[in-house]
Parts: sequence; structure tokens; C-alpha cells
Amino acid sequence: MAATTTTGFAIPAPQPAFTAAGIRVHRHRRITPQAGRALEALGHAIDYLTDEFVYRGTSFKASNDQLEAVQLLMALNRQVYFECPEVPTFWERCRSFVGAHLL
Repeated sequence: MAATTTTGFAIPAPQPAFTAAGIRVHRHRRITPQAGRALEALGHAIDYLTDEFVYRGTSFKASNDQLEAVQLLMALNRQVYFECPEVPTFWERCRSFVGAHLL
């Protein structure tokens, strides 16, 4: 499902971008410079919108456009982060090294 903006670009709706199966959350990831810049920009946008929301004292409603924008940005932030490759653990590197030299 996608939402269309006023610019005509399709943006994924704030449904869960990933299923819990197959994603190891507590793993370090190798973040590329491009992904790092995207994460930084998304983080600033999320901070700005949430600060503005708190400053205005807006109430929480299911149809609040500002909250939907924050949810969309957070979903995009997770998507960029989880697309970065995982860094193998020390034990995974050891097993790979030993396995490569035993064959």
C-alpha cells in the first residue's frame, strides 16, 4: 500500500515495513555514508515534527496528520536502517575463518 503526496511520489504507508521474522534487532549494522546521511536527515525531521507537536500542545487523535507524518518518517528510518548489512559477531567471524581453513 502506498500513499501519494502532493508531489506525486509514492511513499509507503506507515504499515509495518518489516515482519519480525528474519530481523535480528540487537545486531550492529554497517551503515554506509549514504544511509548515514538519510538516517540523520530522517532523525532531524522526526525531532522537528515531534518538538513542534509538543510545543503546540496538540491532542492525540487517530486522524492527526502530523502524527501520521511522524509515523511515516519513523517507518522510513527503520527501513533504511534494516537495509544496512549486519556486522558478523566475533564468533561468526571465527567460525568462518576456521571453516575456510579446514576445507
